[in-house]
Amino acid sequence: MPFARLATATTPTCHIGLGLAAVGRPGYINLGRDEDLGEDRGVEALRNRTHELLDAAYAQGVRYFDAARSYGRSEEFLADWLRNRPGLDDIVVGSKWGYTYTADWSTDAETHEVKDHTLATYERQRAESDALLGDRLDLYQIHSVTPDSPALTDKELHARLAEAAAQGLTVGFSTSGPAQADAIRAALAVTVDGEPLFRTVQSTYNALETSAAPALAEAHDAGLTVIVKEGMANGRLAGPHAPDAVKEVAEQAGLGCDAVALAAILRQPWAGVVLSGAATTNQLASNLHAAVVDLDDDQLARLATLAEEPQAYWERRGQLPWH
Repeated sequence: MPFARLATATTPTCHIGLGLAAVGRPGYINLGRDEDLGEDRGVEALRNRTHELLDAAYAQGVRYFDAARSYGRSEEFLADWLRNRPGLDDIVVGSKWGYTYTADWSTDAETHEVKDHTLATYERQRAESDALLGDRLDLYQIHSVTPDSPALTDKELHARLAEAAAQGLTVGFSTSGPAQADAIRAALAVTVDGEPLFRTVQSTYNALETSAAPALAEAHDAGLTVIVKEGMANGRLAGPHAPDAVKEVAEQAGLGCDAVALAAILRQPWAGVVLSGAATTNQLASNLHAAVVDLDDDQLARLATLAEEPQAYWERRGQLPWH
């Protein structure tokens, strides 16, 4: 399993990965993105920014890089970076299928991405991912599974995913929405020839949205690698947007709110990889300080009071504008 390579890394940030959602396309829902990216969001500007982030991440010990078909040109940017830096055989590359990017490099498109978990979409997007990443693709995940996703019941799709797994590709899934725990448990029950199909799960978990934690612990106990996304709650736990409790703990730690928010996730025994969604190298460096934040019981208890009801959290997330 490719993720086993992360367990052998010796750098202190080996359990922090870099997600490319914020830099693979000009529009996204993260708060503060206008300041982060500025006005030049052309393809080459974001390609260069992505490469700078990848260089900085690798130099500081990050070994997992996460893309998706719907993250604009993230796979292309990552593939370019890998091609120009031969010999990086200690990293793990993950991507996702199930959403199609439809914004055509616009920040004000009516629809930025379209979800479709059918076998036909898997076959099309798998070919697209393979054309860019080839044998560098280690992990392929179903993007944003919900309890009603046809990907959980489509036996033909399961058979095709099992074939890919037999050929050495790790198969996983990500989740989103207020019923993440239900989706995780349903996915854990999916088997092919009596064997579990999925080896990884990527879910939203942060100080504001903790509802998936019990199911993620179950997934970890079942042998899956747990990847945590949106640890910064799309910017709601960063800098000026952070709740007072996060700001107070950050002041005590002498570090940024982002480092505190990610450090709380790293304390979870089931968390295998925690993604940074940094859009700048300064943000990345600040995120990586999470590995050295030592939160005490009182600080963790204060952060625990921030949890929102899942429905309220996801409703607010759905109202965030695409910048």
